[in-house]
Amino acid sequence: MPAQLISGREISATIRDEIKERVDGLRERTGRVPGLATVLVGEDPASQLYVGMKGKAAKAAGIHSEQIILPADTPEDEVLGVVEGLNANPDIHGILVQLPLPDQIDDQKVLLAIDPKKDVDGFHPVNVGKLSTGSRDVLAPCTPWGVVQMLLRTGNDPRGQHVVVVGRSNIVGRPMASLLLRRGEGGDATVTVAHSRTPDLGAVTRTADILIVAVGRPGTVTADMVKPGAVVIDVGTNRVDAPERERGYRVVGDVDFEAVSEVASWITPVPGGVGPMTITMLLSNTVDAFEAAEGTP
Repeated sequence: MPAQLISGREISATIRDEIKERVDGLRERTGRVPGLATVLVGEDPASQLYVGMKGKAAKAAGIHSEQIILPADTPEDEVLGVVEGLNANPDIHGILVQLPLPDQIDDQKVLLAIDPKKDVDGFHPVNVGKLSTGSRDVLAPCTPWGVVQMLLRTGNDPRGQHVVVVGRSNIVGRPMASLLLRRGEGGDATVTVAHSRTPDLGAVTRTADILIVAVGRPGTVTADMVKPGAVVIDVGTNRVDAPERERGYRVVGDVDFEAVSEVASWITPVPGGVGPMTITMLLSNTVDAFEAAEGTP
């Protein structure tokens, strides 16, 4: 029987409805709403589109949104000044600096300047450290946090399961493992992290009850690498040539979707799987940051 689809679009829509209810409740109780600021340096079209999507999603959820767009030649000190101003702004509870930044700006210096309590991307070393030690009082990176929600909301609780994470990036692989190892809801899994230097990758992935793939290379996981009945989460987003299409390409994941669908019990499509969850969890983190700052659950 073909695998059941885990629709990120549907789960994301449900969570966004929940977020709007939370924001409406906060407005009634406090007279205030969470605020999210995005900082974009330069005119990269993809980054502009993504920042615009974040602002639109925030507005739909009732979250106050500010977009700060700076010229590509903006000096590093000026960007740091903008971040410091947002740190001090009581109406802003989440700060997101769109990466990559122009060459004259040190990405890490800017990320370090963000108040960890407003780091809704979850990339500040304070939040990374708290997550790696199992804390639940932390803003977790949005993509892996979204994966956890997808598992829980489809009845695929990772507790007691062997989860294999393929990929060790600081954005997905490493925080994904840390989330799954935490005690309590969404955690308590036995986790193996595999990567490009893992000998016989298939021998490892075939042991997974839940297989999460985030390597950025299409077709990395094939059907013979998946245990029958496993849950497969494909985090990859890759463009491959498709001359027959008007735009000249199509978007695929890191998993051979058609073949693996015949082996797995559940699988995420690409597009429409993990992707929609990232902005949704950014909104959720912004509301969490507001509640922590205001002491209002």
